[in-house]
Amino acid sequence: MQSVLITGGAGFIGQNLVHAWRRARPTDRLVVLDAMTYAANIRSLEPLIADRGIVFVKGDIGDAELLRRLFDEHRFTRVAHLAAESHVDRSIADPQAFLQTNVLGTFTLLKAALDAWRGPSAELAARFLHVSTDEVYGSLGPTDPAFTESTAYRPNSPYAASKAASDHLVRSFVETYKLPALITNCSNNYGPYQHPEKLIPLMIIHALEGKKLPIYGDGSNVRDWLHVSDHCNALMTVIERGRVGQTYNVGGGNERNNRDVVGTICDALDRAFATDATLSSRFPSCPASAGNSCRSLITFVTDRPGHDHRYAIDATKLAAELGSNCNVDFANGLGQTVQWYLDHEQWWRDVTSGAYQAWIDQNYSFRIAV
Repeated sequence: MQSVLITGGAGFIGQNLVHAWRRARPTDRLVVLDAMTYAANIRSLEPLIADRGIVFVKGDIGDAELLRRLFDEHRFTRVAHLAAESHVDRSIADPQAFLQTNVLGTFTLLKAALDAWRGPSAELAARFLHVSTDEVYGSLGPTDPAFTESTAYRPNSPYAASKAASDHLVRSFVETYKLPALITNCSNNYGPYQHPEKLIPLMIIHALEGKKLPIYGDGSNVRDWLHVSDHCNALMTVIERGRVGQTYNVGGGNERNNRDVVGTICDALDRAFATDATLSSRFPSCPASAGNSCRSLITFVTDRPGHDHRYAIDATKLAAELGSNCNVDFANGLGQTVQWYLDHEQWWRDVTSGAYQAWIDQNYSFRIAV
């Protein structure tokens, strides 16, 4: 049995990891730490909290005293560090928050783990997994080879720079202090419980509400899409069987440009409305409710500053060393994701009220259709 700390466990990837870990290793003790900022949502974790399947702690990874108490009480043998500010547009508007959480917060967590694991009660089998992003590598040209673990770091946004800095901190703790840490760099995730500021849920919800579907530039920017369930399986594999001190890239092998992703979402919604008569009454503002295509809502808007053109992940090392492969086909995974948002209307309506709407107004109201 392991004693596990999952930071950022009420976020999109975090809560999916909590559920995946609980299913795969039901005897482990799970402690979930989350600051409960705008992107966190505890609803999916409430049954586990009520049944004492997890211990939930509302707190900040930058709180050194809180971390010390948690390590002392629970004697963690595993740390899965997912807590982060993660939205590029927000990092452009307010980079300081990203430095505070992603850099200083990660340092505080690393220091707490180091102090706990090198003291008199050190756990020799302990492992620290730092979950990062492919954005630290910068941007690829149309024909460039995919990112590997040896690709040089060239972050182009404050978000990417803050994650690159945290990656370097983790590496330095391995080399200098022999902290048993590992790093993963993943491609764009999608799936259930993703906050509606991200591309896929944003487009699904806007289409259902009959709002414009804003695509940056000409929509040619390419991302490698990774279903969150595949990502969680890879994370559990790396933390248990990966080589300490190593980095593992996690990608879905699904390169798509933004224009095609949004078009595919529209087509999936059109089919859903054609086969389910109840959707038209639930979402009367959606063009599909009148038999029209959601593609009519697509609007191209001025690009964001420093927009990376293409990301692609080479996950050969992960597959060769640990036998971890992605199993969710993108078309099927995207269709399942669209259906999840159709089935969980109350969840996203709660999320998209209030402060979130103010953010949407701030980020998109000034952009001009092109």
